[in-house]
Amino acid sequence: MLIGALLVSAYVLLEVDVFVVEGVKPAAESIEADELPILGMVLSVGLLLFAWRRMRAQKQEATARMEAQAKLRDMAFQDALTGSPNRRCLIERLSMAVASPPAAGTVHAVMVIDLNGFKRINDVFGHGAGDQALVTTAQRVLSAIRDGDMVARIGGDEFVIVAMQLPSSESATGLALRVLEALGKPTMIAGVEQRLSAGIGICLLPFDGATPDETLRRADVALYKAKTTGQSTLRFFDDALDKQVRERDELEREFRRALAACEIQPFFQPIVDLETSKIIGFEALARWRHATLGEIPPERFVAVAEDIGLITTLSDQLLSMSCKAALTWPEHVRLSFNLSPVELRDINRGQSLLDLIAKNGLSPKRLEVEITESALVRDMNAARCVLGTLRDAGISIALDDFGTGYSSLYHLRNFKLDRIKIDRSFVQSMQKERESAEIVAALVGLGTGLGLAVTAEGIEGTTEEDRLRDLGCAQGQGFLFSRAVSAAETNQMFADEVDHRCA
Repeated sequence: MLIGALLVSAYVLLEVDVFVVEGVKPAAESIEADELPILGMVLSVGLLLFAWRRMRAQKQEATARMEAQAKLRDMAFQDALTGSPNRRCLIERLSMAVASPPAAGTVHAVMVIDLNGFKRINDVFGHGAGDQALVTTAQRVLSAIRDGDMVARIGGDEFVIVAMQLPSSESATGLALRVLEALGKPTMIAGVEQRLSAGIGICLLPFDGATPDETLRRADVALYKAKTTGQSTLRFFDDALDKQVRERDELEREFRRALAACEIQPFFQPIVDLETSKIIGFEALARWRHATLGEIPPERFVAVAEDIGLITTLSDQLLSMSCKAALTWPEHVRLSFNLSPVELRDINRGQSLLDLIAKNGLSPKRLEVEITESALVRDMNAARCVLGTLRDAGISIALDDFGTGYSSLYHLRNFKLDRIKIDRSFVQSMQKERESAEIVAALVGLGTGLGLAVTAEGIEGTTEEDRLRDLGCAQGQGFLFSRAVSAAETNQMFADEVDHRCA
């Protein structure tokens, strides 16, 4: 546009004598010498204006390009939801912390934060509420840390704090507690007051062989321990904890392999009629004999199965094997099988168990499922649904370890139990503690009065057997009668009973 204006101006100067004097005849149409400076001035000014406008446009373009690059850089290093630094930015800060050891008498601290119950917020109130909880978490953590500390979101509901040059490990503890306190203040999420809580795992720098990845791994190990409590708590990494987590990882890998290979087998401990000393049932107990780790206690691998979502697979496998063993026993001998608390939270579990025993050809009337009191209270509605389905099909329900958990007449009345099993801790201390003897007597009387069968666990001596029989306890179980044996050995026990009677 500017060039066009200059050309027009030049044309006018050439074609029209702007300097004509009135009454004087114009000369021939040519550029006079006195017009050349003016023409040059106009062209120079125009070119200067053009150059200035081009320079300004180029500067604006450069500024816009720099702003776009800065925005892209921010996007590359910033979490889109919370505005916090992201994992990429965190790794840079961690690399700086690793490469810059703390001053004498100080420490760097890396803290991994994981919210408790975040999935529940998403499931109950929707993902919008979950996003709101994450934004609130980022803001509150930021308000609790020092100037210069970093809080980054690395995915899901996990955040990481990098705090450099803390005076001591106690200062790291104080910082973590301030974060937990800030998170615990009431907040409105989806119109409902919520109190956020979290677990925090802490790794202190420096340590030998430190890298950003190893630092995060150690903080994650500490977080794993903190999360086992299910409450707002913090844990520091240490070598013993690392060893424990590594062993847990090895156990999980070996468990998966053993489950696929059917190496975990049911063993059977007899339940005896205390009046006749005859076997009336067997309780199936999971046993895992590892080639190098030896005998692995059920409480260890069952907990792993529950954690990784394979408890139902394990239970189905063990129950199928147990049913096949029970089919070789006399018809009057029942099979007792333990259900995990996790299974009782699945309302469809009752029907799947019925399908499984039908597939294996065992009558429901020969099966008794054992549950614990603590399992009932975790989800009472789901437990009632599962147990109702089983009971309607003819399966008996026994309450295991009675007296040690949430002992309540409510459970006995509302879940329509058939049997209570007195915990071994009371039975084994009957002779030494008067209180335990009185508790056993009361439990036997309670069960009898409610029309429930009563089984005493952990009987190891004849004195205990005699005392229980005198109290009116009908059935017993324990090492006095037998340890848990393989399926093949159960049939030998029945043969021994016949031989004893013949003798």
